[in-house]
Amino acid sequence: MSADLVYLLAGLALLLAVVLPVALSSLAISSPIVLVLAGALIGLLPLPKGVSASPVDNPVFTEHLTEFCVLVALMGVGLALDRPLDIRSWESWKRWDTTWRLLAIAMPLSIAAVAVLGWWAMGLGPAAALLLGAVLSPTDPVLASDIQVAGPTSGEETDEEIDESDEVRFALTSEAGLNDGLAFPFVYAAIFLVTMGGVAEWGLRWLAWELVGKVVIGVAVGIAVGWLLSKAAFRSPWPSLRLAETGEPLLALAAVLVSYGAAQVASGYGFLAVFACAMTLRSMERGHDYHVHMHQVIERLERLLTLTVLLLLGVALTNGLLGHLTWQAAAVGAALVFVVRPVAGILALRLGRGRDRVGDRVLSDREELVAAFFGVRGVGSLFYLAYATAEAEFGDVDLLWATVAFTVTLSVLWHGITATPAMHWIERGREQRRATGTMAG
Repeated sequence: MSADLVYLLAGLALLLAVVLPVALSSLAISSPIVLVLAGALIGLLPLPKGVSASPVDNPVFTEHLTEFCVLVALMGVGLALDRPLDIRSWESWKRWDTTWRLLAIAMPLSIAAVAVLGWWAMGLGPAAALLLGAVLSPTDPVLASDIQVAGPTSGEETDEEIDESDEVRFALTSEAGLNDGLAFPFVYAAIFLVTMGGVAEWGLRWLAWELVGKVVIGVAVGIAVGWLLSKAAFRSPWPSLRLAETGEPLLALAAVLVSYGAAQVASGYGFLAVFACAMTLRSMERGHDYHVHMHQVIERLERLLTLTVLLLLGVALTNGLLGHLTWQAAAVGAALVFVVRPVAGILALRLGRGRDRVGDRVLSDREELVAAFFGVRGVGSLFYLAYATAEAEFGDVDLLWATVAFTVTLSVLWHGITATPAMHWIERGREQRRATGTMAG
C-alpha cells in the first residue's frame, strides 16, 4: 500500500472519528458501521495501479496496525473499568465471576465449535480450522460503544465506593480486556500443528509455557510496570515525576509501550501485560481526575485507530478480499455470531446462576441474553490472523481471510444496529423490576 493512500485514509478516518459520534448520537447506528460502508464504497473506485488494501497483500502493515490498535484499546478498557480486582482478596475475585465464566467456558466452547465447523463445513485442515477458531475467539465491545462501560469515575469517591453498577457492560468490557490476550495460546497451538507436527510433539510444552508460563509473566510484568508508573505519577518525592499533579495524560500511552515491550522482552504475553498495567494504574487514587484525563486521550487514539482499520477493511471487502468466500464459510461466520457465541455465553452465565452479584443484584434473564449475544468480533481477529499467517505456512489463507473479514463485518453491522435497542430492552426490564419490587427477568 502506498504511503500517500495511507495518509489519505488516515485523514478520512480522523475526520470521521471527530464528526460521527456527534452526528450519530441520536441514531441507533454506530460509527464503525459507517466506516465499513464508506470503505466499501471507496473500494468500488479504481485504485492506483499496484495499490492494494487487502491484508493478504499487506501482511506486515496489517499486523502492526491492528497490533497497536488492540494495545491502545486494552489500555482504554483497563482504565475504564471502575471495579477493583485485588489479587489478594477472594471477595474481589468473586465480584468478577461473570468475567471468569465467560473466559473459562464461553471462549473455549466458541473456539472448539468454530474449529469443528471449519473442518466439517469448510473442509479446512486441522491446523487451519483451529486457527480460525482461535482468531475469532476474542471479543471487542469497543465496536459497539453502547454496550461498554462509559469510563473512569472521578470525584471524591473512595476505592470502596467506586464499582461498576451495570453488570452487563462490565462483563462484556472486562471479558474483552482479557480474552484479547488469552487467545494467543490457541493461536500458538495452531502454529505448532503446522510447524512441529502432532500434539504429542509439543502438547506438554504448550500447556506449561504457552498456556500458563507466558500468561503469568505477562500479568506479572504488567502489574509491576503499572505499580511503578502509578507510584511515580501520584506519590513520587520528585515533583517532575508527579504527572497526576500536572495532568499530563500521555503517561497512558507511555504505559502501553513500556508494559508491552517489557513483557515481550521477558517472553510473556504483551496484551495481558498492557491490560494488567492499566488495571494497576487505575487502582492508585481511584477517584482522581487524572484517570479521566488519561482515558480521554487513549479513547481518542483508540477511536482513530479502530476507524482507520475498519475503513481499510471496508476498502478491501469490495476490492477482492471476499473473492474466496464460499457459502460454507459465510455460514460458519453467521453461526458464530447468531448461534455459537450466544449459546456458549448463556451456558457460561447460567452455570452457578445467582452468583453474578453487584451488591445484592443478580443478572436477570434479559441481561444474561444480552451479555451472551454481544460477543462482538473486531480488530483482534484481524491481528491474530495476520500474526499467525506470518509465522507459519497455513493452507487456505485466502479462504481464512475472507471468512474472518466477513465475520467481523457481519458482527460490526449486526451488533452495531442492535446495541442501542438491546440496552433499552434491558433498561425497561430493570424499570419493571424496580416497579414490582422483584428480581424476575
